[in-house]
Amino acid sequence: MAEGGEGATLEFTPTWVLAAVCTVIVAISLAMERLLHYTGNMLKKKQQKPLYEALLKVKEELMLLGFISLLLTVFQNAISKICISREAATKMLPCKLEDSNSTAATSHFQKYFSFTLPGGTRRLLAETSTSSQMGYCGKKDKVPLLSVEALHHLHIFIFVLAIVHVTFCVLTVTFGGLNIRQWKHWEDSIANVNYDTEQMLKKKVTHVRQHAFVKDHFLGFGKDSIVLGWLHSFFKQFHASVTRSDYVTLRLGFIMTHCRGNPQFNFHKYMIRALEDDFKEVVGISWYLWVFVVIFLLLNVNGWNAYFWIAFIPFFLLLAVGTKLEHVISQLAHEVAEKHVAIEGELVVQPSDEHFWFDKPHIVLILIHFILFQNAFEIAYFFWIWVQYGFDSCIMGKVGYIIPRLVIGVFIQVLCSYSTLPLYAIVTQMGSSFKKAIFEEHVQVGLVGWAQKAKKKKGLKASEGAAQANREEHPSVAGIQMGGVLRKASAPEEIHPSHDSEGSR
Repeated sequence: MAEGGEGATLEFTPTWVLAAVCTVIVAISLAMERLLHYTGNMLKKKQQKPLYEALLKVKEELMLLGFISLLLTVFQNAISKICISREAATKMLPCKLEDSNSTAATSHFQKYFSFTLPGGTRRLLAETSTSSQMGYCGKKDKVPLLSVEALHHLHIFIFVLAIVHVTFCVLTVTFGGLNIRQWKHWEDSIANVNYDTEQMLKKKVTHVRQHAFVKDHFLGFGKDSIVLGWLHSFFKQFHASVTRSDYVTLRLGFIMTHCRGNPQFNFHKYMIRALEDDFKEVVGISWYLWVFVVIFLLLNVNGWNAYFWIAFIPFFLLLAVGTKLEHVISQLAHEVAEKHVAIEGELVVQPSDEHFWFDKPHIVLILIHFILFQNAFEIAYFFWIWVQYGFDSCIMGKVGYIIPRLVIGVFIQVLCSYSTLPLYAIVTQMGSSFKKAIFEEHVQVGLVGWAQKAKKKKGLKASEGAAQANREEHPSVAGIQMGGVLRKASAPEEIHPSHDSEGSR
């Protein structure tokens, strides 16, 4: 191998080059590690435990990416030496072969190991490596299963996907959280009123159908129609998805159901803590999301335009989730309006899991998780193709498919931050149970410690009960043991078994 050549190994690489590259890589890695460490310490000092746990989740994803990177690096040569037939290598291609003769096939397999950049053509694999791998499979009249360069591109794509997903999740929760924090003045205005539980229920008579909450969701044209009611919920998610009357009524319903004795409960602070708890689940990449990635890569066949049609999946799911959350609010209004004409005290709705899909509010979080990941996947795939192969690449597709895809991605990101996430934060509290975020962090720690002690104490009692039952079933063994103890005792004092002494007491 020529010294200083493009395919030179470490044997012929200048030591200063090797040292310089290692220094840069290690410096960047240490800087990122210190940044994450500093961020974690800052979150712990500010007592932001949910966000700190979300940061730990990000570290787990980075560790998973590192493991994937290690596997791809270690097994890249072995994978590239797995040979398949030439016919199998021409099926389900992302790009169409220009010619159908053998010359086109040969050209395709040459491009299999190189690609063209705007500034000219360069081979990314060492010529000797490429020729040896082609020769290995060429002797069998076959081609490699996946080239080293293709593995390298796949490696980059997985890394870009994870980074874009985490970034989009952070942006969504950040902007959505800003919208939710605007409700704080509603909470403060309620806190300024000195409430008493009895006064809250019996202070005045409320005419149900004159209440602002009921007027918005029950009265009016088409509100009593199922179809028009769903249409009203669909359009309401785009403008004023949560009004002051919605917030006040849902807040009171939650308090009267789950913490009736504390009318001054800070519902807004509880929502923020619950949203931060959910963020650590959304920021991760679950196994079923990786399954989706594999399916998409499989369906990205030339002529199918899979990347375009799949972009509509999160679009329709997001609209369905927003409509459902708005419809839950309407259902709560319908329930109280159909049962009562006038009530004593304030209007109180009844939270229930029955208003959600399959009686499980947590399904909404799973769908939002999938929507954010799939949207991040679409955007990451677009920019990866653009940077790696160019905007005019055959994998990119026609401009008529690209523009709608980008518009849908931006729309999903804005709507999820502006409307869907705030709706999720308040409406999912209308379930039959509350979340652990209802307690402050120190209370949660105390409850967990109390539960662990109670469990340990219960286990000790169970073991003592079993030992006592065993002694009662085998008195002869106990007598022999006590006889040995009496013979070894220095004083002539009589010693009784523990269960006998307890009985005498």
